[in-house]
Amino acid sequence: MAIEQRSEKTESTLHKEFQSLLDKDFAKRSAKEGEIIKAKVTEITAKHIVLDASLKAEAMIEKSEFTNEELENLKISDEIEVYLDRLENFKGQVVISRIKAKQMKGWQSVVKLHQEDKICEGVIKTRIKGGMIVEINGFSCFMPSSQLSLSPTKNIEKFFNTPLKFKIIKIDSTRGNAICSRRQVLTEDKNIETKELLKEIKVGQKIKGVCTGITAWGAFFQYKSGLVLLAHISDLSWSRVKHPSEILSIGDERELLISKIEKETNRVSCSIKDLSDSPFKDLEKKFKVGEIFEKAKVVRILDYGIFFELHPAVEALAHKTEISFTDQNVMPKKITKVGNTHDVKILSVEPETNKISVSLKIGENPFEKLREQIDKNIKIKVEKIIDKAIIGVIEESKITCYLHWKECSWVENIENLKKHKKGDTLTVKLKEIDGTKVKVSLREANEKDPWNFFKDNNKKVGDIITTRVVEVLKTGGIKVAADPEKKIMATIKKSDLALDSANARSDIFSGTDEKLDAKIMELDFKTRVLKLSPKEAQRDEQESLIKKFGKNATKSGATLANIFSAALGKKKKDK
Repeated sequence: MAIEQRSEKTESTLHKEFQSLLDKDFAKRSAKEGEIIKAKVTEITAKHIVLDASLKAEAMIEKSEFTNEELENLKISDEIEVYLDRLENFKGQVVISRIKAKQMKGWQSVVKLHQEDKICEGVIKTRIKGGMIVEINGFSCFMPSSQLSLSPTKNIEKFFNTPLKFKIIKIDSTRGNAICSRRQVLTEDKNIETKELLKEIKVGQKIKGVCTGITAWGAFFQYKSGLVLLAHISDLSWSRVKHPSEILSIGDERELLISKIEKETNRVSCSIKDLSDSPFKDLEKKFKVGEIFEKAKVVRILDYGIFFELHPAVEALAHKTEISFTDQNVMPKKITKVGNTHDVKILSVEPETNKISVSLKIGENPFEKLREQIDKNIKIKVEKIIDKAIIGVIEESKITCYLHWKECSWVENIENLKKHKKGDTLTVKLKEIDGTKVKVSLREANEKDPWNFFKDNNKKVGDIITTRVVEVLKTGGIKVAADPEKKIMATIKKSDLALDSANARSDIFSGTDEKLDAKIMELDFKTRVLKLSPKEAQRDEQESLIKKFGKNATKSGATLANIFSAALGKKKKDK
């Protein structure tokens, strides 16, 4: 019995001592969840690595969280860094991770690299939408496709799984994301090299460069290993160049002249054409205005004119208006073709802009010869009939002329155009030449001018003529014929119908062909303007009667009717 009591006391004491030692041991341990801790390898099984992290129990990590190289070098008692995920899960096990430890350590190093703006080494692992995944210090960073190289690259697979230099350009601490760039590293390295090379060159210096790129607007050349120069398409040749590929290919080595250096942007411009003298030098001495240049070669044909080569790289323009004497709207491509040669006349030379104008119109101007036939009858051929005119061609000179519909007949009617058709030959009178515009008249060549009525009858402004009413107008006026054949028409306003405003009414004319005396107020044979006034005719008649029957008749209150009555009565009495 005494032995049993002693045994129970001993077990109780031992348990307390063990608990005390265990508590002291745990008190020394400062491991917390979410931190990286060190653990010792105690066993390596077929699928797991058993680790002692000085916690309540040993922990296991799957071998898949280790690289092949790590597994080959791993042995018992090695210490490795792991991430403490849980001190105890629902099964009472310690949960640790090798991958998370790498990622956390990598994230910390990536953040530090970004803060210190340092260049680091990484490996491109895979390609994803919009870019690539780059592993830097065990952390996966995203790199946009545009940040891979300085120039667009199609074959990017050659960069995979190869140690390259990168720079962390953006950190998102909230999401734990990082963006890196290889392009920025290359740019910085290139800028350093470019600045060194810029010290070697100056404007006006001749250097040699290799063509590395061709665009529609110019070509890029590389000087030594790091300096890129641009030659604009206008600086490649004195001759006209449609595209740089006409005279350059990638890899060509050319002599270049430095034309501009922008140190702020490290941009350098160069020229090939400035290595030789300008063909436009002393332009006004080589090509004199008024001279004929023989056998100029056609090099370009555009809608607005033809370009001729007068000298290598020296071109001259013949505008479409200077191609033909007779046709101002001629299509240049119908006149000639590229490669043909023509004699041209130098019209102008502009040394400031290197422009030369020429003309194909050489010899006698047919318009000058045609002027000799103004007011004479000529023959034309109907080329086409448009809305209000006939376009004809003068048979002798092939000059185009214009026949307005009003010039077809003295009886002005637009329907007269329908009497003619394309191909008809007409005898017309040449009326006017204004530049290249020629006007003709069919009526003056083939019909008697009805306006000769005034000349034949000695009628002039101020005379009284008898007209015939042709139409009563809605405006209150009337339309009358001045000649018996009713070819000369005039419109009389309502205000000009009678001297007394109460009698100025168009409704008193019951029909057409009624006679009405009117005074000629305006008569212009050139513009065909005729102005008539019955009111002024009445005024002249009244003044005549007053003059005949008494100067003060109107002042004494006598009316025109009284004067007429008195005059008639006196005649009866005398009888």
